[in-house]
Formats: sequence, structure tokens, C-alpha cells
Amino acid sequence: MIIDFDKLNEEQIFGFKGGKGELDTRNYTDEKCKIMYSTLKPDASSGLHSHDQNCEIIYVLRGKLTFHYDDKVEEAVAGQVHYCPMGHSHYMENLTSDDVTYFAVVPEHH
Repeated sequence: MIIDFDKLNEEQIFGFKGGKGELDTRNYTDEKCKIMYSTLKPDASSGLHSHDQNCEIIYVLRGKLTFHYDDKVEEAVAGQVHYCPMGHSHYMENLTSDDVTYFAVVPEHH
């Protein structure tokens, strides 16, 4: 199966999961997985959230994201992956003056 993000509608979300600023995203979702190609704008963030029933893998394609993972602060740059395992919490923010593009996968474990 090929997912062509260029053929999916882009959605602009303000305050993603209770965060601030703008997130532009193209998503493929089925009953087992959510696959996202997204751009987090400068000074934007997601809200703090827990992965109680799933995990999340975020691969940074362009730019630098700051992650607040449990009680740690970590930075991931293009070519690096942030992983939030099941049972953990995180949020991300773009503290730079440039857009950050990333690819994320959230598999469902029902």
C-alpha cells in the first residue's frame, strides 16, 4: 500500500492537543494506525499528552524539535527519531524561527 501525502487534504490545527500555534498536517488513519506528515510552525507546540494505549514515533525530516518527555527535555534534529513508548507522556515545541517538518506513526494496540 502506498500513501501519497500530496494527495491527502492538509488540515490546519491551532492548539494541537491543547498546545499553541499552528500545525499543518496530512494524515492517513485506519483502525490500527495513524500516519502523519506534519509541519509545526515557529513558536508552536503540542499539548502534553499520555500514550496509555499506544506509542508514538516521530522522525524529524527538517528542522529541530524540542521534546518534553516525562521529566526530560530533549532536542531532535533532521534525521533523528523521538520515541514515546506506551505508558509515557510527552509534548513537542518548535523553539526555532523556521518550520519543522516531521513524519509520525501512532500504532493502535487495542
